[in-house]
Amino acid sequence: MEDIEDRCRVALVQAAPVMFNKKKSAEKAVSLIRKAAEQKPDLIVFPELFVPGYPYGMTFGYTVGHRSEEGRKDWKMYADNSIIVPGPETDALGAAAKEANAYLSIGISERDPISGTLYNSNLIFTPDGKIDALHRKLKPTGAERLVWGDADRHYFPVTQSPYGPIGNLICWESYMPLARTALYQKGVAIYISCNTNDNPEWQNTIRHIALEGRCYFINADMIFTRDMYPAASLHDPAPAEISALPDIVCRGGSCIVDPFGHYVTQPVWDKEEIIFADLDMQKVPAAKMEFDPVGHYARNDVLELIVHDK
Repeated sequence: MEDIEDRCRVALVQAAPVMFNKKKSAEKAVSLIRKAAEQKPDLIVFPELFVPGYPYGMTFGYTVGHRSEEGRKDWKMYADNSIIVPGPETDALGAAAKEANAYLSIGISERDPISGTLYNSNLIFTPDGKIDALHRKLKPTGAERLVWGDADRHYFPVTQSPYGPIGNLICWESYMPLARTALYQKGVAIYISCNTNDNPEWQNTIRHIALEGRCYFINADMIFTRDMYPAASLHDPAPAEISALPDIVCRGGSCIVDPFGHYVTQPVWDKEEIIFADLDMQKVPAAKMEFDPVGHYARNDVLELIVHDK
């Protein structure tokens, strides 16, 4: 492992997007980046699908072997509000990252400019405002497959930073042991998980991964409420599906865990908040003394991971 800076100041943004509106979601993100920048962070992290939001609870009129034309209208609206990379939204986000002089990680719904397929993606910008890493979720979870496709490229990118490699897996990708190992093999020091996962069990998962990977785990969780959906402009069956949701659809739980599996910041629930923390990056190499999953504690003569990265 190369020498790294001693401290990394993180701003972890737990906030709700402007649901299904890419322009306003990007504008809100820029506003929050500027607010976070007042504390001079080195890294700013947003949740999964912050642009344009996560369509929790919606079916878009899909049933096995059947689609409804009304549901198709809502899917088309969501597709129209998914963003092309690069595009005006990423230009605005990159400019905000440059203004803040910080690395920026943010989840988006990406629309392929050629095929039109949607991907659940995450972007990492460098402090000069350039997109350094685009990661597409390998396997959308459950009914997410009705909206987003499997990643066809950009499997395990990492961003080289003064604080060590920064990598990302999206939500339940972190339940894939080999995907985690692919990041460990790249020396990830800051492991970002943008997600929409407020399950109590998830907190056990993130502490395990930090301890397993000997890295900092940034748990960037979404928060949004039922009344944030633009229900009046949606078609059947969406209004009934949304009305059946709880008042707080996703409670958040954003937090940071150190390489020994301990909370640096406790989970934040049921509110928007920018969480600040100064990470002691020297804990990353120090934690490898007794365990390194791809180094001295690995048995590469017995176990081998082959990654078809592209």
